[in-house]
Amino acid sequence: MSAPRQARRQRIGFWLGVLGVALFAITLPATRLATGTDAEPQLSPGFVTAARAALAGLLSLAFLLLTRSPWPARGHWRMLLLSVGGNLIGFPLLVALALRSVSAAHGAVILAVLPLATAAAAALLLGQRERLGFWLCALAGCALVVLYAWLRAQGAGGFGFAPADVLLLGAVIAAAIGYVAGARLTPVLGAERVICWMGVLGLPLSLPFTLWLWPDAATLAQVRAPAWAGVAYVGAVSMWSGFFAWFRGLDWGGALRVSQVLLLQPFLTMLFAVPLLGERLDALSLGFATAVVLTVFVGRRLSLPAPAVASLAGGDPQTVSLPKAQE
Repeated sequence: MSAPRQARRQRIGFWLGVLGVALFAITLPATRLATGTDAEPQLSPGFVTAARAALAGLLSLAFLLLTRSPWPARGHWRMLLLSVGGNLIGFPLLVALALRSVSAAHGAVILAVLPLATAAAAALLLGQRERLGFWLCALAGCALVVLYAWLRAQGAGGFGFAPADVLLLGAVIAAAIGYVAGARLTPVLGAERVICWMGVLGLPLSLPFTLWLWPDAATLAQVRAPAWAGVAYVGAVSMWSGFFAWFRGLDWGGALRVSQVLLLQPFLTMLFAVPLLGERLDALSLGFATAVVLTVFVGRRLSLPAPAVASLAGGDPQTVSLPKAQE
C-alpha cells in the first residue's frame, strides 16, 4: 500500500475509533433511560439485560448467515462462553441494577478504571508481565475510585460504600474478564465474528428470559418511549454495531494510537447524561474522573509492549490488542 493511502487509512481508522468511543459513551445514559430510577422505575434491570442481549443476538445471527461465517473451532467455545458470561450477562445486569440508584455521571467515574482493569486481567489471565510503574498506577486508579465511592456514600448520609458501587465494581471485573477472553479469539476469528458468536451463544438464554420477564399490561402502561429507545440503543449499538467501528478503527488506525481515545469516554458519558437525563455536572465527579483518567494514561505509558501470544487455532503467534468494555 502506498504511503498516501496508508496515511488516509490511518486517519479514517482514528476517526472510526472516536466514533466507537462516542457510541459507547451513551451506554450508561441509555441504560438509565431504560431502567428508570428507584423513585420512577421503568423496565426491570433483568428485562433490559435479557432484551439487549436478545436484540444483539438476533442481529448477530443475521450477520453470520449473510456472511456465511464458518463455525468456530472446538477450542474456541470455552473463551466464547467466558466472554458471554462477562459481557452479555455480568456487565449489563450489574450496571442496570446499579443505575437504578446512582447517576450516569457517578457510574462513569467508577467505570473509568475499566481500561486498567482490562489490562490487569490480561496480565494475570494471559501471563503478560508488566512494569512496577504500571501496577502502581493501577492501584492508584483503584484507590481513587474507592475514595470517590466512599465520599459519595458519606455525602448521602451513608457509611462506607453504597450497594450500587459494589455492583459497578463487579461490572468492571466481569467486563475485564469477558473482554480478555474475547481479545484472545480476535486474531483467530476476527472482531466482528467474535462479537456475533457471543450474541448467538447468548440467544438460548436471552430470548426465553426476554419473554419471561416481559412487562405485564399494568407495567407497560407506565413505560415511556425513551425507555424503549434506551433498550434499542444498548442492544443494537452498545452490544453490537459500536464494536464494528471500534475494532475496525483499531485495525486501520493502529491499536496503540486509537486506544488513547478511550480516555475521553468518562467525560463524554457525563456530557451525554446532561441532555438525555437532565443530570448536572458537579466538580467532585469531574475532578475524580480526570484523576482516574490520568492514572490510566500514565499506566498505559509505563506498560510494556503487548507480547505475542499463540492463537487458539495453533497457528503462528499474533499480537492481541485488547478491546474496550463497554457497555
